[in-house]
Formats: sequence, C-alpha cells, structure tokens
Amino acid sequence: MAALAGRTVVITGAGGGIGRAIAINAAVEGANVVVADYGVALDGTNPRSEVADTVVAEIQAAGGAATAVNESVTSPAGAQAIIRAAVETYGGLDGVVCCAGVLRHRPFLEMSVEDFSFVVDTHLVGHFTVFQAAAQLAVASNRPVSLVAISSGYLAGDPTRANYRAAKAGVVALMKSVAMAGEGGLYRCNAIAPIANTRMTEASNMLMKGGPEDVAPMAVYLMSQASEQLNGQVFTVDGDRIATWQDAVENRMTFASEQWTQAALAEQVPWLFQDTANRVTIRT
Repeated sequence: MAALAGRTVVITGAGGGIGRAIAINAAVEGANVVVADYGVALDGTNPRSEVADTVVAEIQAAGGAATAVNESVTSPAGAQAIIRAAVETYGGLDGVVCCAGVLRHRPFLEMSVEDFSFVVDTHLVGHFTVFQAAAQLAVASNRPVSLVAISSGYLAGDPTRANYRAAKAGVVALMKSVAMAGEGGLYRCNAIAPIANTRMTEASNMLMKGGPEDVAPMAVYLMSQASEQLNGQVFTVDGDRIATWQDAVENRMTFASEQWTQAALAEQVPWLFQDTANRVTIRT
C-alpha cells in the first residue's frame, strides 16, 4: 500500500528543489498534495504564481492529485490560506513540510537588518506560521497531523550567511518546542537537515553528493503512519546516508569551592578544552 494513500499534505516551497521533490514523491505515494509556493527568486523578489502551477501540472499529468497555492508563509494570513486550501480542496490535512526559503548573502559587517530579517522571516517565521495554523486545525478537527521542519545539514557559523545559519538553527529549536507542545496529542513534529544540491547550494558554490530526490523519501516517511512514534527528532539526509542527531550536551565541567575569581577562571577555563580522560574537576 502506498505510504500516503488517502492522506492530504501541504508542502511549502514546493515549486522547486527539495520542496518540489517532496511534493512529487508524496503524490506518487498516494497523497493529495497542496503545492504552496510564492514563486519568488532566490533573494525573495519577483513572486510568480506559475512556479507552483507547473509542479501541479506535473503531478496531475502523472495521475496524481494536486492544487496550487500562491501565498507567502511570512504572514499568518498567508499560512492560514495555505492550510485552508487543504481543507477546502481535500477535506482535511495529515502532513506538512516547510521547505520555503530564500538567500541573501552578505559579509557580516555589511549585512543590513532588512536582509537579516527577510531571511529569518521566510525560514523561521514561515515555519512558525504554517505549523501553528496546521496544529490549530488538528486540534479543532480532532485529526492528527505530522509536521516536518527543514533545517540544514550545516549549522556551523558562516561569515556571509549569518541570517541563514541563525534561521536554520532556530528551526531546530522551534521544532523541539512544537514537538513538546504536541507530545501525545494531535500533532507531532520532526526535522530533516538535508545536504543536497539545490539552487541555494549552487549560489553558495557548494557541491553535494546527493540531490532533492534523496531527501524526499524521508519527508514522506515522517508524514506517514509508519513514523507515528517519532516526535522531536532531527535526521540528516545526505545522498544515501541518514543519521540522527543528539541534543547539545555539556562536554566537561569544573567546580569552585567558593565564588569564581578571575585567577581561578584563568586556571580552569583552559582545562575545559584539554583532551584528558578526567572530565570533571573540583577546584579547592
């Protein structure tokens, strides 16, 4: 039986790249697909409705069911319109994947607040608005929904992409929060941290071994009933490799018998970075 047979899913940013691959794979697996894409250029300008329409036509030509929505995820009204399209067209909602994203590269010292905020709004706020609208629907309709966040396989800092890195790190924290809010309830939330060739990686002069089509099956799996036990997890998908994440944990620790002094810190902080078997010390 197809993994998403009879289910309805919403994919944001589905006009290209990873979002498009997920939308097509979801349709192949039997889902009714809401293809949501504002149709903007990589920097978030020049919205075009035909971007989503093209993917819908592709799905329908292959015998699948899909409808297009040309709304921005950065506003609650846009997110509500996207989720409402699933209900009005197919009668409900079972899964959501948030792939919408933009890039505005700038050196840190030259990055404007506008460029920082615009990228964060699309990636991070866009997850919040869509997830909240979907979760509200799940509670109101008493119909469970699986929410899938798209973070990044690279959360290390970047001197020219501080906005993007900050947004993607925030997506993981948001996902964890949503997962906790819906624990045991009508919505659950997990994340994929993809490493794949897309227009974003091309713009960053990065070459990956995998493509969007390698990410799509995991997204479909996380929206299917087969994964209903998963909540609050992050999965790296890198070509043929899948890995789970471990939450950030403390590495080494040191204690003071009294309040810390500058002299004591100067002695003990370097120890925290030493590679020794003893991972705990008490300074007397």
